[in-house]
Amino acid sequence: MKIYNTLTGKKEDFVPIEAGKVKMYVCGPTVYNYFHIGNARPFVVFDTMRKYLEYRGYKVKFVQNFTDVDDKIINRAKEEGVSAPEISEKYIDEYYKDAFSLNVKKATVHPKVTETMNDIIKFVQDLIDRGYAYEVDGDVYYRTRKFQDYGKLSGKNIDDLISGARIAVGEKKEDPLDFALWKARKEEVEIAWESPWGMGRPGWHIECSAMSKKFLGDTIDIHAGGQDLQFPHHENEIAQSEAHSGKEFAHYWMHNGYININGTKMSKSLGNFRTVRDLLKVYDGEVLRFLILSGHYRGPIDFGEEILTQSQNGLGRMRNAKSNLKHLIATGSGTMSEAEQKALEDLGKYRERFIQVMDDDLNTADGISVIFELVTAINTAVKDGTSREFAEKALQLLVELASILGLLQQETIEEVTEADPEIQALVDERQKARKAKNFARADEIRDLLKAKGIVLKDTPQGVQIIKE
Repeated sequence: MKIYNTLTGKKEDFVPIEAGKVKMYVCGPTVYNYFHIGNARPFVVFDTMRKYLEYRGYKVKFVQNFTDVDDKIINRAKEEGVSAPEISEKYIDEYYKDAFSLNVKKATVHPKVTETMNDIIKFVQDLIDRGYAYEVDGDVYYRTRKFQDYGKLSGKNIDDLISGARIAVGEKKEDPLDFALWKARKEEVEIAWESPWGMGRPGWHIECSAMSKKFLGDTIDIHAGGQDLQFPHHENEIAQSEAHSGKEFAHYWMHNGYININGTKMSKSLGNFRTVRDLLKVYDGEVLRFLILSGHYRGPIDFGEEILTQSQNGLGRMRNAKSNLKHLIATGSGTMSEAEQKALEDLGKYRERFIQVMDDDLNTADGISVIFELVTAINTAVKDGTSREFAEKALQLLVELASILGLLQQETIEEVTEADPEIQALVDERQKARKAKNFARADEIRDLLKAKGIVLKDTPQGVQIIKE
């Protein structure tokens, strides 16, 4: 298996620190709003990386943080007249809902900044003790020039950075290139923690260094995130972590490309974004996941209605194949003929090809193409009188490969209700209640179905069902 390592600028054989185990850290969201489709890309891409590593037999410890203390959270809290923790907890809950719709698996650990404060404070103090940081009037800064390898991830030359560096009003840095590890509280009402330097809160970069160390140790296998985090966030993480431990921070660095609208990076600051929450009102989560994985993770994706339609059609083709095989299982009988056994052996080559392309730097675009070829081969092999055994094994292979990409995990109404008349009756009753505007009964039925592990989502295309 090869991974493109941003640190070296080339594809490298993946060799974990400990055989059979992978320690992986992915930068998570700052929780002050619903996340947009650009934010969703690293969540989906590196969830797929985790799924693929697990498929290949690795035991993965996957850590993705929540930044639940930040200027944006504080400002949002002021706007809404609530506390910062209320804002962060609300949007952590909303993150889980939207991530669930995208078939993103929960991390092994989802640490929060507010729950790691003692570790962060100790980390900062250790950097001061080692001479890499200094305190001025309650603020603590990192001495960037002291770290000899600064710029090794982004390829930036420290001399070139000097010309653009400025000291903002109120800052008392020794050097314009130094960055904040701890920020003194500006207002009495501002959320803050006690520290050796007075009341304050951590800078953004230090959080990930402290959380990665706490849950994964000094050196990890893979650190991943969006391309926009490469500099300065990940560069500063390296400086902090390697100055602290004296060891290499991460062996492999992975960065996904942007999702663009009209050639411009999607971002909240530019206002050119579409939240996943809004998109889910029109498209189901697997369509969005398909879209994100339809291009190579390191390249850009141009977002728009055309690619959404293409993704919907592509996923529909996979779903139709799955539905047809399930129908054959329900109506067929018998064991495989010799011809079917030969056909099944031939289908096995698609598993080998899928592994081959995914081993080449997580090439999900080619992985999807291999699944489409598998679908074509299955459709060619399936004839009237196909045995149930062949249909079962063909379906097993299709779902096996698709599930690595987090696709074909959501059941259609027909697939679930066909096997359970009681559920079909409840779904029918709910539809009648909605038409009659008896929303109380419709909600009651929805809750009954949820208790059975079935979540209904109403979309313009009809009712979508997700099995929990």
